Amino acid sequence: MEPLETTMDYSGYYIYDLPSPCSKGGVRDFGQLFLPPLYSLVFLFGLLGNFMVVLVLLKYKRLKSMTDVYLFNLAISDLLFVFSLPFWVYYVAAHQWVFGTAFCKIISYMYLVGFYSGIFFIMLMSVDRYLAIVHAIFALRARTLTYGVITSLVIWLVAILASLPVLLFSTSYTENNHTYCKEKYPGNSTTWKVLRSLEVNILGLLIPLGIMLFCYTMIIKTLHRCKNDKKNKAVKMIFAVMIVFLVFWIPYNIVLFLEILVELEVLQDCTFDMQLDYALQATETLAFVHCCLNPVIYFFLGEKFRKYIKQLFKTCRGPLKLCKHCSFLQVYASDTPSSSHTQSTMDQELHDAL
Repeated sequence: MEPLETTMDYSGYYIYDLPSPCSKGGVRDFGQLFLPPLYSLVFLFGLLGNFMVVLVLLKYKRLKSMTDVYLFNLAISDLLFVFSLPFWVYYVAAHQWVFGTAFCKIISYMYLVGFYSGIFFIMLMSVDRYLAIVHAIFALRARTLTYGVITSLVIWLVAILASLPVLLFSTSYTENNHTYCKEKYPGNSTTWKVLRSLEVNILGLLIPLGIMLFCYTMIIKTLHRCKNDKKNKAVKMIFAVMIVFLVFWIPYNIVLFLEILVELEVLQDCTFDMQLDYALQATETLAFVHCCLNPVIYFFLGEKFRKYIKQLFKTCRGPLKLCKHCSFLQVYASDTPSSSHTQSTMDQELHDAL
């Protein structure tokens, strides 16, 4: 039996289908053993946590500000990402894609749109904090619900367009008694793979990272000149979201870049190649965990969010009930909007974000 080498499609699954002098059966066995339970846990916690964020924002916050809109869209992005995981769990466990070409395209597309949009909304939240703190007067005019909706629509459009190659080129096919779901490119496949990896690194890391670093550098300088507890508390949550994103996604992007070098045959060492495959599985699983963590950050750093969660559980009394009193039209008394939504001070707006 010929040893197999591994390649990765952009659904995040590892394909072992090409003859190679470098045996990678151990990588495949490792993935089939450990990835399904890990993906399943990410699915369960990500679904529960982000659903609660959506429920709190709709029931209590009522999406009254730009920050609320971005938090809501970030939760939707994470849910979109999470909904694709059960398909990859079965794919990894069975080493077969049984859902057909249409679902191969849809699930791969859903995965990548969720990936890009989540990163872009974290970036937008950093810009939102930057405007609120560094340009407080301008923010009174710019940080409106209308602009929040418009910029959110633009972000979704960019994520949808950036993910189109996956929708176009993903396909289900059978080879060597195994059915795969992966991208098949026309012409020079190496060029396409390199371009796609570069796209993920540039759009998914370098551009958002550059913007976030600029925003938080300016925020820190501003807060250093004018210390205020409310400002510091408001920044903590969004800053934590950014740090968690960097910790959980940078390793994955580094490994993807090294994969480019392997694809271009710049690095040609069997041992290194195998270690890179293990690293790819580990860092990708770490990146998947990220979609579970934003709700945890909101809970521990957001005082109002904790209050709303407690109120939600008091009202609903358990996930198995129909929650007759959990009408989305009900407004939490302390958050009823005034007749004119004017943000009198930057401090109040920052406090409300929590």
